[in-house]
Amino acid sequence: MIADSDVLILPGWQNSGPQHWQSRWEALYGYQRVEQHDWMRPLRGDWIARLEEVLLARASPMWLVGHSLGCLLVAAWAAHSKQTTRVAGALLVAPGDPELPVLRAALRSWVPVQQVRLPFPALLVGSSNDPYCSLARAQQFASDWGAGFVSLGARGHLNADSGLGDWPEGHRWLGQLQAEPAGAVFPSLTPTLIFDKEQAHGN
Repeated sequence: MIADSDVLILPGWQNSGPQHWQSRWEALYGYQRVEQHDWMRPLRGDWIARLEEVLLARASPMWLVGHSLGCLLVAAWAAHSKQTTRVAGALLVAPGDPELPVLRAALRSWVPVQQVRLPFPALLVGSSNDPYCSLARAQQFASDWGAGFVSLGARGHLNADSGLGDWPEGHRWLGQLQAEPAGAVFPSLTPTLIFDKEQAHGN
């Protein structure tokens, strides 16, 4: 059984506020947030070093739950770290695209995005109208990282403004990841194939 202390929350640029599903999961399940030294000026090297520091202090492999820039952090850390066995798997939600004009100035140190296949199971959840990452780009990230992919339809950036609340569906997917056999690289999850819930319901 996975302990609450074995899940790390990785917010994106500017952190996740109290109504964000990441913050709600912390309150509901006792997960722990990786606090960055500077949320407003997110330098890739600094964020990688901080995640490495937190993981090295843990006795068992951790499950990572990233949102937005937190997704890119997982990919960047995995591409550079020699400690990847310290991560058991990752749920990646609404990755940001640092090459978009709206993000380029703030996230210039995150270009180019790492394209190395993740050495642990991962699921990427995207949105068809995310202002910070096109659906096609999110799908490409999932392909590059060897992650399963699911689209929630038109739900924005999958943050507090998306109305996800406690987001129990996302938490179930995290549970599915945790049920994967040890050493699995590509998850055999229900939403492994590209799946748009909005289209499935005829909306």
